[in-house]
Amino acid sequence: MNIAGPEELEQFLKRHPNTTMLEVMVPDINGILRGKRVPASEFQTLYKSGVNHPATLTLLNSMGEMIEDIPGFEGDPDKQMRPVANTLATVPWLESDTAQVLATFTELDGSPGMFDSRNILVHALQPLYDMGYKAVVATELEFYLLEEGDGDKPVLKLPKIPGTALKQTGVQYAMAEDLWDNDAFLEDVRKVCQEQHIPMTTVHSEFSPGQYEINLHHCDDPVLACDHAVMLKRTVKGVARKHNMHATFMAKPFTDIAGCGLHIHFSLYDKEGNNVFAASDSDQVPAISDALRHAIGGLAATMENATAIFAPNANSYRRMVPDNFVPLAPTWGYNHRNVALRIPVSKDKDRRVEHRVAGADANPYLVMAAVAAGIHYGLTEQCEPGAMIQEREKLEEIVTLPLQWQVALQKFDADTILPKYLTGEFC
Repeated sequence: MNIAGPEELEQFLKRHPNTTMLEVMVPDINGILRGKRVPASEFQTLYKSGVNHPATLTLLNSMGEMIEDIPGFEGDPDKQMRPVANTLATVPWLESDTAQVLATFTELDGSPGMFDSRNILVHALQPLYDMGYKAVVATELEFYLLEEGDGDKPVLKLPKIPGTALKQTGVQYAMAEDLWDNDAFLEDVRKVCQEQHIPMTTVHSEFSPGQYEINLHHCDDPVLACDHAVMLKRTVKGVARKHNMHATFMAKPFTDIAGCGLHIHFSLYDKEGNNVFAASDSDQVPAISDALRHAIGGLAATMENATAIFAPNANSYRRMVPDNFVPLAPTWGYNHRNVALRIPVSKDKDRRVEHRVAGADANPYLVMAAVAAGIHYGLTEQCEPGAMIQEREKLEEIVTLPLQWQVALQKFDADTILPKYLTGEFC
């Protein structure tokens, strides 16, 4: 579970002796960070034995409301929140001397709380580890910047047309000047990421006005990669407030422009460090192994019933409409951004699949767990993915994924594959 010990706290307080409060945060089932602040007098207790908190914190809906009649959670029982190693950091966008730490839930006996999505991901990854593989992953997140306002609708934070007071409309994809206009904000995001050990890499303006994407460096610990994703979202939102604006990772905050996605890059390596998705002795383009083809087959086979994870809220399904830059069927191909499962241009050592279906509102731990499940299922069952979409091939719009929330939930409920990886109780 990678629980932090008291020595990590001691080292932090030597560097930041004036810390007065600590925000202890756990991702809920929607990936929203929830928790509480504890005073300096309770820091040692947290790091030595954890602090008690109602376990239903992880099972709130997206409005932060309690869900009634969850089996095993009658009476809202306490479990333990334990700090995650290497996540203790300052909160530079706050004026107070407040720090933050990511936490995970355990049962009162110290065993992992299997109602916590971090622990579900650990469980879902174990079958791949049992095969002797190591996963290397990365995430990409899109978001919109919003102006500070007091109206009942969000307003896009748009750059100005030079020499005027007019807002710059239109796509303006990858426009350097858009980054100039938000340079102070982006530089503060970079500094905070560096301070909090969030491996931020590329930044660019996206296909809609006011939309941006920040990528994270690949990581050989998928749980840590998801920690980075939720902490990046928190950083972007926090720094935006400091600059008198806001950020949203909603799947579809505006009707007439593109939604926001969460893309997962996933590759597997054997004990000798070889990428098992690459066929190094092949002269085909792309040079993919049977393992990658089967992995993609498993992702395709499980995608429909996992849609409720990739699109977990009512708003998610406003993004999942035809002609909206969102794959709606388990298509796959090389160097093609219209497919759901893309094989990017890469060298053999970096061969991977990019999963492009989930919205930015999804819980990254559960998305990663569903991807790991699909890959393992494909490998063990030797699933075939069907015909590959060729590079530069025109892709006709195909819809096989559920486009209504209730239908997605019904398919998830009837599924027999995912419960083996996410546990039946959690599902």
